[in-house]
Amino acid sequence: MTAGMPAETAREAPAPPLRRFELAPVRGVWRHEFALYKRYWRSQSFAAIVEPTFFLLAFGYGFGSLMAVIGDYRYIDFVGTGVVGTAALFTSVFPGMFNSYIRRVYQHTYDAMLATPVDVHELLAGEVLWIAAKSAIYSCTPLLVAMAFGLDPSAGMLLVPLIAFATAFGFGLFGIWASTVVPSINSFDYVITGVVTPLFLVAGTFFPVTTLPGWAQAVSLANPLYHCVELVRHAVFGLRPLTDLGHVGALLLFGALMWLLALQGMRKRLIG
Repeated sequence: MTAGMPAETAREAPAPPLRRFELAPVRGVWRHEFALYKRYWRSQSFAAIVEPTFFLLAFGYGFGSLMAVIGDYRYIDFVGTGVVGTAALFTSVFPGMFNSYIRRVYQHTYDAMLATPVDVHELLAGEVLWIAAKSAIYSCTPLLVAMAFGLDPSAGMLLVPLIAFATAFGFGLFGIWASTVVPSINSFDYVITGVVTPLFLVAGTFFPVTTLPGWAQAVSLANPLYHCVELVRHAVFGLRPLTDLGHVGALLLFGALMWLLALQGMRKRLIG
């Protein structure tokens, strides 16, 4: 309470406005993340690289032995480009959920950061930009594996890290926001089963969404992962400018909405 200020007035005083973004606090968050990453990069990289590779091999060669071609693509090429989206999802939403919850509730890392000249929006920006940058690199692994099995390289593949970054940015924020609304860490089971798994399955990764019923196709249009998968395929096999602008817009809108929700949730949990 401020000296000389009545208790009732102090309670009713509005929260101070957000400072503008400063690079120094964001760099500080990145240094913290990098220090942790240097200790755990082997285990993080193993899971991030091997899991989507297993998906590609299992579905690409498992179903691929029954379905050699789907549309205009070899099935393994279809899956190889689709699994990029899956990698972007998994390497962003899970760190966003679990790391944020553990650091806020158990380790109180965020409390320590906020005791320095770091605001919540700068803390959030540093966290999600790190998640997205790391995810953008790891998400290229399925393409490298697919190329080893015959996918022809193309200049459009240079856009894939950018697409993965935009996707991971939104899903990383979604994970952080989810960490602020669940009552306990065990409640993430609801998020994973009720949200993440349906998004993963209805994104056109392993089969075209056009094979789904009409209502399911409509739902898939609201799935950010679907737009990521479509952008990656078009980047690899040939861009479609007008259509791709719509996909980019959907990812940007998703990221902006998740930023607002995650920032509100973090401010509520960390400041009150």
